[in-house]
Amino acid sequence: MTERVEIFTDGACKGNPGPGGWGVVMRYRGSERQLYGGEPETTNNRMELTAVIRALEALKRPVKARVTTDSTYVKNGITGWIENWKRNGWRTAARKPVKNCDLWRRLDELVQNHQVEWSWVKGHSGHAENELADQLANRGVEELKQ
Repeated sequence: MTERVEIFTDGACKGNPGPGGWGVVMRYRGSERQLYGGEPETTNNRMELTAVIRALEALKRPVKARVTTDSTYVKNGITGWIENWKRNGWRTAARKPVKNCDLWRRLDELVQNHQVEWSWVKGHSGHAENELADQLANRGVEELKQ
């Protein structure tokens, strides 16, 4: 696990809930792979999580990866909140069920296979890879309409 896969993710939703999309840009050894998709009735947070899940599912073997997201929900959830949620039986500090628990559980399962570093970038701030992931997420929404 010496070389690192760079992963850039984004989610989009037209209405919240509404039709949504997710986008991923993956880079490794000079190669780039783009992934995207959509769901007819979802939320922005679900699409942000789905983007990261789809990226990690696309990895063929355990790797070092840096995931860059513009979602504080994803970054704070996976780097901080998730341990308490698990300890509390997937309940929040207020004892309410964790929203999007199915996706959080899947993401938790996937990160166990890799060494993941988490990075946050402000959305729509000119970060090239984040902008590309955003375009892919929006393509996922648009293709649902066709």
